[in-house]
Amino acid sequence: MGDSTSRSRDLDKLLLRPGNLVGPSFEPGPELRDDLGEYARVLVVGAGGLGCELLKDLALSGFKNLDVIDMDRIEVTNLNRQFLFRLEDVGKPKSEVAAKRVMERVSGVNIVPHFCRIEDKELDFYSDFNIIVLGLDSIEARSYINAVACSFLEYDGDDNPKEETMKPMVDGGTEGFQGHARVILPGLTPCFECTIWLFPPQVKFPLCTLAETPRTAAHCIEYAHLIKWDEVHRGKAFDPDDPEHMQWIYREADKRAKLFGIPGVTYSLTQGVVKNIIPAIASTNAIISAACALETLKIASGCSKTLSNYLTYNGVEGVHIEATEFMRDKDCLVCGPGVLIEIDTTVTLQKFIEILKEHPKLLLSKASVTHRGKNLYMQAPPVLEEMTRSNLSMPLFDLMGKISRDTIHVAGMSSINNMKASSMMKLRVDFKGVGEGVAEMDMAVGA
Repeated sequence: MGDSTSRSRDLDKLLLRPGNLVGPSFEPGPELRDDLGEYARVLVVGAGGLGCELLKDLALSGFKNLDVIDMDRIEVTNLNRQFLFRLEDVGKPKSEVAAKRVMERVSGVNIVPHFCRIEDKELDFYSDFNIIVLGLDSIEARSYINAVACSFLEYDGDDNPKEETMKPMVDGGTEGFQGHARVILPGLTPCFECTIWLFPPQVKFPLCTLAETPRTAAHCIEYAHLIKWDEVHRGKAFDPDDPEHMQWIYREADKRAKLFGIPGVTYSLTQGVVKNIIPAIASTNAIISAACALETLKIASGCSKTLSNYLTYNGVEGVHIEATEFMRDKDCLVCGPGVLIEIDTTVTLQKFIEILKEHPKLLLSKASVTHRGKNLYMQAPPVLEEMTRSNLSMPLFDLMGKISRDTIHVAGMSSINNMKASSMMKLRVDFKGVGEGVAEMDMAVGA
């Protein structure tokens, strides 16, 4: 990939010279390039087709402190487009192999791999990064990271976002010959939840077809997923990220396919149907990654105005690229100031969690509650649940330091479009009769 001098030639044209499109804080010079490499910390979420490209592009764009997180292991079917992996890598963690390969080829870059689920990391882990870059293939994972980044956002007394608390995100996604790149500046641009409607609804099959007259391999897979799993594992939730669960679905789908003489059920297809994964193409990944890496460089350096704020690429018939500016939802439950909940000072934490479950805007069950970084109650892991269980009987007012109003963060399962999904939300708790109340706002009143 060449030496550092040739690598920085194009970068210097952006960072060492003034321009008409630069940001207000842009100060060209070699110090900016050096600071970019020394101080900027970027987290890449996902080490698949797009993630591999992102790590390479960011490393070659002057970023020297990178982290990558991914819970998957390398499979043979990944090798045609995830170019950092080789046949001998099959079975190894994607994050570890991807980090090792890029560091071997790009000198001076340090990439820290994390082989785990994104939910396994504490909020403090994500707070350490200046920018989060997403190379994910699932709506649920995007929603989770979006909620994490927005949880750091703070508002002043006039409900204006504090710029120093914004955690910028750059999101990329590809589907065959199509893709998107977007910039999310929480509090300024629409977050992922503000524009969740951009994603098409998942394909659904009639249950009668799945149960009685399956015609395709996908029907057999969805039968095992939606019907057979509940019949056999009553009360046990299916986890699409658990390899044992996915193997069980594959085996049951294969049995059903043979029973009806339907070919085509494979483990790869099973993953694709259950997780709604569309096959990726290497060239599309490369194009979208380049757009994401450039936007990351813009945010970190101010060398140009960022994308406003959603870019779409279509390479099906020729090449069509368009940028669209979407508007932020000021009442968004994730990136907004937070839903106001007014309660009495006597309401216990247990009662407060029940209020969250009944609130029409939240519908949040199995909630974990944190206040200013302190765990008030955690549903999991078991050791934290046991440590915080005694707080359930205490008044929330006391647990929050007896202040009249403050922001807390809650995480749990919410019902979105009749589907259960893990969510993180920001709430403003106002205690009745303490300090000045706030009128004309949505309130959930607890006894």
